[in-house]
Amino acid sequence: MRYPALLWLVLIAASAQAAVYTYVDANGNRVFTDQPGKGAERVPMPTRSGTSAPATATPPRTGKVAVPSKSTVMRYQMLRILGPLPDTAVREEDGSLIVTLTSEPALQPNHRYRLLLDGEIAQAPGRSPVFALSNVDRGTHTLAAEIIDQDDHVIERTPAQPVHLQRISLIQKRRVHPCRTADYGVRPECPLKDKPEDD
Repeated sequence: MRYPALLWLVLIAASAQAAVYTYVDANGNRVFTDQPGKGAERVPMPTRSGTSAPATATPPRTGKVAVPSKSTVMRYQMLRILGPLPDTAVREEDGSLIVTLTSEPALQPNHRYRLLLDGEIAQAPGRSPVFALSNVDRGTHTLAAEIIDQDDHVIERTPAQPVHLQRISLIQKRRVHPCRTADYGVRPECPLKDKPEDD
C-alpha cells in the first residue's frame, strides 16, 4: 500500500511498532509505504520513552473517620437541681446542706458537675451529682449547677435559685436540750464557763 508523502507523519504516529518504508518513484515523488520493496528504505521510528508522568499519590485508606479540628460540643437537654427546691427553707443545726443534681442525658465521659454557692465554687467538681456542704452560714443563699468539660469550659448551667438556711442558735439548743453536768465542755452550747459550781 502506498501513501502520499504528506501523510508520513500520521503513519509514524499511528503505530510505533509498524514498519514504514520510503522511496522515490519514477516521477521523483517521495513515497511512504508499509510494504518493503525494491530500493525502499526503512524509516527510523521514534522510540517511546518508558517513563510516564507520575501518578498522583493516593493516601491509603485507614478505615478511620476523620476527626474535625474542633470537637463538637455536646449539649444536654436538661440540667436541674433536684434538691433543695427553689426558695426552700432548710433547718439544720450544723449548717449542713445536701444538694442533688440531675441531667438528661446522663453525664458524658470527661464531663463533671460543679456546684456554685452564692456565685462561688462550693466544692471541687466531680462526676457525682450529690454535693454535701457543711457549716453554711444561716440566711438566704443562691445555688447554681454547671456541667464542665475537661478544660473547665462550661457546657450547661442552671439559673441561680434561692435557698434559706436556718440554724438553731446555742441558746435555742440549750432550751431544747438543757445542759447536764456531764455536757459542760463537751457540747458546744454547754461551755465550761457556764458550768454551775458544785454545792
